[in-house]
Amino acid sequence: MEVKLGDILLKNPVIPASGTCGFGQEMSEWMDLNILGAISTKGTTREPRYGNPLPRIAECGACGMLNAVGLQNPGIDEVINHEMPALRAIYNGPILANVSGFSIDEYTYVCERMDRETDATILEVNISCPNVHNGGMAFGTTPYAAAEVTRAVKAVTKKPVYMKLSPNVTDITTIARACVEAGADGLCLINTVLGMRIDIRRRQPVLANRYGGYSGPGVFPIALRMVNQVRHACPDTPIIGCGGISRAEDVIEMLMAGANAVEIGAANLRDPHVCAEIISHLPGLMQELKIKHLQNIIGIV
Repeated sequence: MEVKLGDILLKNPVIPASGTCGFGQEMSEWMDLNILGAISTKGTTREPRYGNPLPRIAECGACGMLNAVGLQNPGIDEVINHEMPALRAIYNGPILANVSGFSIDEYTYVCERMDRETDATILEVNISCPNVHNGGMAFGTTPYAAAEVTRAVKAVTKKPVYMKLSPNVTDITTIARACVEAGADGLCLINTVLGMRIDIRRRQPVLANRYGGYSGPGVFPIALRMVNQVRHACPDTPIIGCGGISRAEDVIEMLMAGANAVEIGAANLRDPHVCAEIISHLPGLMQELKIKHLQNIIGIV
């Protein structure tokens, strides 16, 4: 079940997605983290953030959920001084340090600090954040802005940089190519799809923030299509596929589409055992499908 992200070997392709397992301590109550291929930490900003006002989660039945948490986190100082060492004390695999920011300066500051953090293996840079200096448009929605963040981050770190792409664009391949040309070592896609729910009795949006990120099984076909498009557009770039994965079958499908590894997001919030269950089901499914090595099926479609 081993797969590779560039030069980094993972014992299996399963990674809990950023924001769905905190900084690992929470998930460690439900399973041994060391069965995971890697782990992605909660998005970290320069200063502590409370996040958006409540309510900020809305269920969407079996199809998924909306969230508008707003990057709640304790800030880079607390993450480096306490959260990362605490995670490393109970987990010995690769750690993806998820970084968020609302300006180029914030991205570079947080990435430069993370570059000195020995416990961080990969910097996963979330460019779905609004650019406060450019009218609030997300960095990941134009090739120029995505490339600008990528170049700035690569200038301050020696660690591998994976850009986490937003699906809320017309053509994700142009964003992906811009990041790769600007020096990205890998890509992660997709982030959540912008959505909304309305409480018809109160005649108001369910979320205090009005709109939120839609995730869960309903977005899986969208994520699969975008991963496949980016694999063909960037054939040599490592890709982490994310979006609606909840079963071992989804993992195989995502690898066939072109992902080198996968992240499990909303499914963790429904069932904190889901990553362990997927990992345990993969060997039997591989045998059934006559797959000897997962590395052999990456991007075969």
